[in-house]
Amino acid sequence: MHRIIARLWRLLRGPLQWRILWLAHAKYMVGVTGVVRDDQGRVLLLHHRMWTGARPWGLPTGFAVKGEEFEDTVVREVKEETGLDVRAGRLVRLKSGYKLRLEVAYEAELIGGELRIDPFEILEARWFSPDDLPDGIQESHRPLIQGETSAA
Repeated sequence: MHRIIARLWRLLRGPLQWRILWLAHAKYMVGVTGVVRDDQGRVLLLHHRMWTGARPWGLPTGFAVKGEEFEDTVVREVKEETGLDVRAGRLVRLKSGYKLRLEVAYEAELIGGELRIDPFEILEARWFSPDDLPDGIQESHRPLIQGETSAA
């Protein structure tokens, strides 16, 4: 039976194989986070308007758009939310296991721009020492800020 299935699979080829795989597997949104540090080692944290009132502070974060490289998502999201220009660096988190979401995080090197927040999404942006973080920070961001990684 396995040989028959393998032979049929090879005969399908190309777009039909991809369509079957697409239908048979889970679909995920990809949340991408940037850990942006300045030359003093402080980390950029944002007070997000749409996050829960108990934990509104966190790193620049957003969702990848279809076909976008995750490194490009970091650059785009930081620019949209803060006006700052960054270059995506080392992958520091790759985590699955959520119902419909995959999480990816990169170190992000500050390369320019002027800090100006997007008032629709962000209430405030500030630089914090990793040892002096604000109350209400996302717990999932704390290990990233402390330099603990979980990338494959």
